[in-house]
Amino acid sequence: MDEFALIRFLLNKRGPAPAEVEVDAGDDAAVMKSEAGMSTIFACDTMVETVHFLPETMQPEDIGWKCMAANISDVAAMGGKPNYALVSLAVPETWKPEALKQLYTGMHEICRRFGTRVVGGDTVRSPQHLVVTISLMGSVESGRSLLRSTARPGDVLFVTGELGGSAAGLHLMLREDRHLWMERYPGLVKAHRRPLPDVKAGRWLLQTGCTVSCDDVSDGLAHEAWEIAEASGVRLVLDGARLPLAEEVRSYAREIGQDPLEWALSGGEDFHLVGTLPQADWPRLHREAGRVGIRLFAVGRVEEGVPGVDCIVDGHRRERVQKGYNHFSNG
Repeated sequence: MDEFALIRFLLNKRGPAPAEVEVDAGDDAAVMKSEAGMSTIFACDTMVETVHFLPETMQPEDIGWKCMAANISDVAAMGGKPNYALVSLAVPETWKPEALKQLYTGMHEICRRFGTRVVGGDTVRSPQHLVVTISLMGSVESGRSLLRSTARPGDVLFVTGELGGSAAGLHLMLREDRHLWMERYPGLVKAHRRPLPDVKAGRWLLQTGCTVSCDDVSDGLAHEAWEIAEASGVRLVLDGARLPLAEEVRSYAREIGQDPLEWALSGGEDFHLVGTLPQADWPRLHREAGRVGIRLFAVGRVEEGVPGVDCIVDGHRRERVQKGYNHFSNG
């Protein structure tokens, strides 16, 4: 199958283009109509076989889903809507067309869930491993994007979902006896393979009109908290006792003698949102969030001080120096 036949094969399940797509995949470039009063968000993520995913832990559909989810989550953290995606593949000979079709099936599944469409990209040969790069374009009301730099002393630090599930799932699936554990803890497997970005929460937080700082939990809660602290010039204090952990995370951790807080703080790829909002607005927003099906968990506070992150565990407050995964310092 040549390059162009492969592209047609991978894109033929998308369905008809919406009215705002003026030129769809198949020309030199895609063309979309702009919405009045909206600004465009650009996000890009690359995932590399053996670095971001392994055959032992991910099926092709899961890889496609998760690659797209990473980009959608970045748009969610800005309070935006994920609209259009460009997908570039570097494909080794070990990846056959049917496996690539499954990869795109996962992408199309999550795209349909969030109203996103793949409108183009590129396909090239790779000498050894599969490389997937997705560039996503979203939209957000002009001048209203949620930023990392708006946290203020006295704010409540919150997250929008349970943490540590993806890291616990990865730990479980790397075991030699993983099939036994996967049957017992399906929630952890799903958390790692099929995370759901919190687009609804991001849109709602923007529409509250409050001063909200925001980031998505892609590299671990502690890492994202550092990013907010440094961008805002404040100190964030995480309360380990208040971090929301799913019961499967707690149960699996107990069985193997692992501290589940480390999965929550450093594991990453949960794709929930972490942010801050004014203490005065917290009670009202917490009630309103519950009424519209959005989860907000208070997990700490913002203080004045040298930018950084402290974590309270068992009553002891210590600086959190580990910032999470880094491609150029973690091997």
